[in-house]
Amino acid sequence: MAREDNRRNRDEAPEFADRLVAINRVSKTVKGGKRFGFAALVVVGDQKGRVGFGKGKAKEVPEAIRKATEQAKRNLIRVPLREGRTLHHDVEGRHGAGRVIMRSAPQGTGIIAGGPMRAVFEMLGIQDVVAKSNGSQNPYNMIRATLDGLQSESSPRQVAQRRGKKVAEILHRDGAEQPAEA
Repeated sequence: MAREDNRRNRDEAPEFADRLVAINRVSKTVKGGKRFGFAALVVVGDQKGRVGFGKGKAKEVPEAIRKATEQAKRNLIRVPLREGRTLHHDVEGRHGAGRVIMRSAPQGTGIIAGGPMRAVFEMLGIQDVVAKSNGSQNPYNMIRATLDGLQSESSPRQVAQRRGKKVAEILHRDGAEQPAEA
């Protein structure tokens, strides 16, 4: 009983927003006519640095959206954000023939990105970013390429920890003279 309560609290505690990106209707011709099915693509995020996507298939649209949302909540990734509003550095993501380029932007720029990428940035909580997609326009591939690029995003703290240095040394904000290269 206690385990069930913990699971319920864990699922309800983080408040997730979701965005329906695409619905695809497919039909199968059978002896008596046509049978329709629906596939939904949903992006879910907490707008504080976590985002995920999911796809669901069902005979009815609401059921497909529900399945996609559940899958998206299971596949969340955490992305470090600079000042909680933009990326730390420019990144490129790839998936299949889809290729996306994402650049950090100054405050007030807004989200300059198309369709599925915009949904990912809004659910992630990014307010200023400039992005361009090249190659595939398939929403599934665009989202996967965007998440591929976001996973390679690293904060100065992560870089400093990996290299065994201080954040100030990474950012060159320590005020000391940098060694001259010969």
